Amino acid sequence: MYKIYINDKPIFLTNAEFGKKQKADEKNLVVLFRHRKSLFQYVDSLEKNNHFNSITIFSKKLDVLKEDFFSIYKTVEAAGGVVYNNQGEILMIYRRGFWDLPKGKMDEGESIEETAVREVQEEVGLNDIEIVKPLPTTFHTYRNRKDKRCIKPTYWFAMKTSETEVTLQTEEDIEDSIWIKPEDFLNSNKVAYGSISDVLKSL
Repeated sequence: MYKIYINDKPIFLTNAEFGKKQKADEKNLVVLFRHRKSLFQYVDSLEKNNHFNSITIFSKKLDVLKEDFFSIYKTVEAAGGVVYNNQGEILMIYRRGFWDLPKGKMDEGESIEETAVREVQEEVGLNDIEIVKPLPTTFHTYRNRKDKRCIKPTYWFAMKTSETEVTLQTEEDIEDSIWIKPEDFLNSNKVAYGSISDVLKSL
């Protein structure tokens, strides 16, 4: 199954067995995938209004559904890190009105691990970081400056550091940061994107 956020609302791409078990209502649409053109309608419904809280699209051929859905978009790969300190706290950053995790786009020739480490180093100034394990990949969509639809798979890694002092990359609109236990963050009223909450819930 693929969970893709559009305007922070999820579209689920899943197999027929799972999809047929999902209950639809006026706020959560569940549909059988029939053809590629229909996907534009579902994408538009999340891009242009807030009527649905989620859309589940299912197919006997999930690989075909996934390929057709991703063909609507330009893929822009990114990577980032959930950085733990010695107290078991993680580093959250605040930018553009949301609490977030350090991440960024992959440069040409980089591996996803190299991108994740570089972005953490650049965005929060931590140099002594070590990748511990991979975490689930998230997907969200956006429009670029040319108004082209883009989908961003973000590859996440759990990391550890002995450092606590951060230097925020203000040119990336990072305004603040906190060290906090993941469960404390999830139980707080701090605003984060759905995909970021998903990463924290996977820890």
